[in-house]
Amino acid sequence: MTVPAKTRIAKPPPSKPRLPMQAADLQGLSRLATDATVGIVDLVENLHHTIVRGAGIVAAPTRGPAPGLTGLVYRAVRGSTRLVGKGLDLGLGGVARRWPVGDRNPQREAALAALNGVFGDHLEASANPLAIDMRLRSDGVALDLSVDALAACFPQARGRVIVLIHGLCMNDLQWTREGHNHGQALARDLDASAVYLHYNSGRHISVNGRELAQQLESLLRHWPVPLTELLIVGHSMGGLVARSACHLAMQQALNWPQRLTDLVFLGTPHHGAPLERGGQLIDRALGVSPYAAPFARLGKVRSAGITDLRFGNLQDADWQGRGRDMQRHDDRTPTPLPPGVPAWLVAATTADRVGSLRSTVLGDGMVRLSSALGHHPNPALALAVPDSHRWVVTRTNHWDLLSRPEVYAWMLERLAR
Repeated sequence: MTVPAKTRIAKPPPSKPRLPMQAADLQGLSRLATDATVGIVDLVENLHHTIVRGAGIVAAPTRGPAPGLTGLVYRAVRGSTRLVGKGLDLGLGGVARRWPVGDRNPQREAALAALNGVFGDHLEASANPLAIDMRLRSDGVALDLSVDALAACFPQARGRVIVLIHGLCMNDLQWTREGHNHGQALARDLDASAVYLHYNSGRHISVNGRELAQQLESLLRHWPVPLTELLIVGHSMGGLVARSACHLAMQQALNWPQRLTDLVFLGTPHHGAPLERGGQLIDRALGVSPYAAPFARLGKVRSAGITDLRFGNLQDADWQGRGRDMQRHDDRTPTPLPPGVPAWLVAATTADRVGSLRSTVLGDGMVRLSSALGHHPNPALALAVPDSHRWVVTRTNHWDLLSRPEVYAWMLERLAR
C-alpha cells in the first residue's frame, strides 16, 4: 500500500513592511531639517563671533552676523542649505502629490502629535505639512461638520454629546490606554455620543481655544438630533483648551455654552507646570554668559503651547505684546470657570498618601496637586470649586488618569447624577 506524502501547506508570502509615514511627511521632515540646520549655523556663528571678540565670561551676548570673511562663509553655508532644502521640497512635493495617502497608523499619529507639541507653532507658521489641523474626530477619522455627514457617521446619534480633549504632545487615539477609553465607556454608560478633538498642542492655548469654540458651535448647529447636553472631558492641557474655549464662547455669545452641563478636568495644570518654569530658569541662567547664550536658544525653540504652561495662560492678553520667554511672574488675566456649570477636578499623585512631601512637590510627575486642584494664593486666580468636586487619586501618574478604573468610576458617579 502506498503511503501518501504529507501534504505541505503553502505559507503565504511575507507581507512587505510598510513605513509608518506618508510622502507628505518626508516633505515636512525635509523642511524641518533645513530650518534646524540654518538655526544651528546661526548658533555656531554667534559663538564664533563671541570667541573672536574675546568677550568676558559675563557680558552682553553677541548679536548679529560675524563680520568680514567669516560672516561671508556663514552666509554661504546658510544660502546653500536653503537652496538644497528648496530642491528637496520641490522634489518631495511632486512625490507627495502622486503618492496615495496611506492608512491611519497609530505610531505615525503619536509621532506627529509629539512633534507638534514641541514645534507646533513653528510648523504652522512655516506651512509645514506636518502641522496638525484642528478637527473633531471619531475613531481617528475627521468629522465633516455637516448634517448629512454627521448623520451618516452617527446613525444612532444621541442628544447628549461628550467631547474629549487630549493633552500636550498627544492625540485623540491615545484616550485608549490599557484597553480602556473614557469616551467610549461614558458614551455607553450615559447613553451619549462621544467625539474627540485632535489639535496641534504646540499652538497657543488661546488660539486653540478660539478655534475649538467655533467648531463646537458648528457641531451644535449640525448635530443630527437636537443637542440637549454637552459634556467636556479634558486631560492635562486639554482642560486648559476647554476653559479657554468656554471663555471665548461666552465673550462671543455663542450658543453651545448654554448646553454645557459638566466640565471634567483630569490632571489639568490650571496654574502651570513646574517643568516649564524650570526650563525658563535654565534659559535665564544660560543667558548670563555670552558663551552659553547661543545654547539658550536651543531651549527657546519649545512651542508656544509649552510656554503657556509656565503659569497656565488661557487668554491672548496673557502672552501678546511680549516675548514668550519674558513672562517671569504669574500676571495672567483671571479666567473664571463658566457660571452655573459644575466642574470636576481630578488630581493624581504617585505617592502613597496625600499630604506627604512627595505628593505635594511632585504630584503626578508632571502637574502639582495645587495646580490640578485649582488652588492659588490669589483669590482672583483660584478656581471657585467646592471641595466635594475635587478628588486626589494616589499611586497614579499623569497618564494613568486615562486608564485607572477608580478614576472612571468617580467621573461616572458624578456625571450620572
